[in-house]
Amino acid sequence: MERADVAVVGAGPAGLAATVVLAEHGADVVLVDEQAQSGGQIYRQPPETFTGVAFAAHAHGAELLAEADAAACRRLQRTLVWGLFEPDAAQEIALNGSAPSPTWMLGLAGEAGIDLLAVRHVLVAAGAYDLPVAFPGWTLPGVMAAGGVQAFVKSQKLLPGRRFVLAGAHPLLLLVADQLLAAGAELAAVALAQPRPGMTDALATAARLRGRVARLGAAGGPFLRLRRARVPVLFSHVVAAAEGAEAVQAAHLRSIDSAWRPTGAPDVRVECDTVALGYGFVPSTELTRQAGCVHGWRSSAGGWVTEHDEWQCASEAGISVAGEVSGVAGAEQAAEEGRVAALGILRDLGKLDEGEVARLAAPVRRRLRRLRRFSAVVQEQFEPRRDALAALADSSTIVCRCEEVTAGELRSALATHPHLGDIDAVKQLTRVGMGPCQGRFCQLTVAALTAQSTGRSIAELGAFTARPPAKPIKLGELADVEAGEMRA
Repeated sequence: MERADVAVVGAGPAGLAATVVLAEHGADVVLVDEQAQSGGQIYRQPPETFTGVAFAAHAHGAELLAEADAAACRRLQRTLVWGLFEPDAAQEIALNGSAPSPTWMLGLAGEAGIDLLAVRHVLVAAGAYDLPVAFPGWTLPGVMAAGGVQAFVKSQKLLPGRRFVLAGAHPLLLLVADQLLAAGAELAAVALAQPRPGMTDALATAARLRGRVARLGAAGGPFLRLRRARVPVLFSHVVAAAEGAEAVQAAHLRSIDSAWRPTGAPDVRVECDTVALGYGFVPSTELTRQAGCVHGWRSSAGGWVTEHDEWQCASEAGISVAGEVSGVAGAEQAAEEGRVAALGILRDLGKLDEGEVARLAAPVRRRLRRLRRFSAVVQEQFEPRRDALAALADSSTIVCRCEEVTAGELRSALATHPHLGDIDAVKQLTRVGMGPCQGRFCQLTVAALTAQSTGRSIAELGAFTARPPAKPIKLGELADVEAGEMRA
């Protein structure tokens, strides 16, 4: 069992920025991340064995990675945090009663096996994952998340297919399409759920951004390159089905109105071997839900987000959050939230006094206010219509992939038991969310279908109860650990 002042969970922009600030002011920090290298998804680096391959990151990412590399901290890469627990009496004894007492215990699973890390404060900066969408054929090989496709292109320097259809409603979709195009992929079509923007909409959005128009305009570059490459871009279309016997052979794209309801026009069939989906992101709140932190439903920010105060402190003492866990808003905002969280932690640890913390936080807060204005506009413009996405699943569509529960079975159970008041009750009745992923792939689809059936809102239905392990770990490693002990 090891210990530290602070554990930072996640080496993306929020975690890296926080680690730099914490280390600069003398905190004993352990940075924990599942990947082999720091950077998260946005600053994902190629493997070290890829000699001669340049890491393509914009200036902000390269600078942040360099600062983090120079920070005086311990790093645990390729290490999963599978649990967040309050220490019990036995664990206090194992730490020899040393003061100050730890507030939280992190369950770790890494290359050396399973261990515990005792800390006074934990910063959860676990990021987000692509929003899963259930539709006929979504379990076929060749259906991927846009983020997964991007990871192959950015870090592995390979294409996971030959002929791609991209469908979604998030700006990342155009960026991934642009990266695929640059990598030599054949793009059969890009389908966006939003209608084609008009001049009035563009001017109204620009007026709300107050100085961030240039950033929004830069997002138009990928679209223009797609048009120059004669890639078909379909507005007001969603994915309707993936067709194929053993793998994807075609995608069906459906025309929709402004509420994402089908217009009745025939589906567009496009031959392809890979379908990349980018309808948004889901905050990775498994650990903060395990720890009992208060969460709120904010659909435009990704769904269930961890509530926090002005210092990014969650409702449970000794836990802070930064980045997508507190709402999906992009890399720059995540980094600034990480800095604010770090300053709040330093204050709580007694490393900085109130005056110094306020002074250091002032410029960070100014930048954060500007970024939050921008992200609020983006979240509003690109919020997914969850009811419309859930309606894509027909009766034979598998909703819960772990337990192989279909949409038809779920709808039938809901019709038979209209009294079900929350999503955990649906879980107990149908087994949705009981598999290894603990609902990461089905929770929001199940919630949307339950909301349609019961007339309750997703906020009223709640989220699945999160239990350890947050992600699968090896049973053999657990079996090798003697009761009540962890490796020294």
